[in-house]
Amino acid sequence: MENRSMLLLVEDNPDDVLLTERALKKQNILNKMTVVTDGQQALDFLLGGGAFAGRDTRDLPALILLDLKLPKIDGLEVLKQIRTNEFTKLIPVVILTSSREEQDVIRSYSLGANSFIRKPVDFIQFTEAVRQLGLYWLLLNEPPPRGGRSQDG
Repeated sequence: MENRSMLLLVEDNPDDVLLTERALKKQNILNKMTVVTDGQQALDFLLGGGAFAGRDTRDLPALILLDLKLPKIDGLEVLKQIRTNEFTKLIPVVILTSSREEQDVIRSYSLGANSFIRKPVDFIQFTEAVRQLGLYWLLLNEPPPRGGRSQDG
């Protein structure tokens, strides 16, 4: 069974995880959220490896919120691997990072990010950013059909 409204949050900072959870709840965005804390865990979750071996990999998130500065495998490499995998390449990926590097913005879009958002430090601004993210990506955006994976074999 596909969970078209699940979020995958890839974030290693526990304060930012709590902030994201609080902001989602405050905006009544009650979608199930899976949190992983490094790039390897993110790929394992999506592809059913490591601690997630045996997970039904057809149960893909509707949206991935991806930090760039991650342990083990950085966010840009995670994004690259998401976009080159037949089963994950169409999942919307929003880069949600505190990075101020212009090169990170350029590389993120070059690798196929759908959006790049700098984390506001202020909780009210952050809550508003999360509200808009949830409204657009989970309610307004029409995702590709899961059957949109290449059937041509």
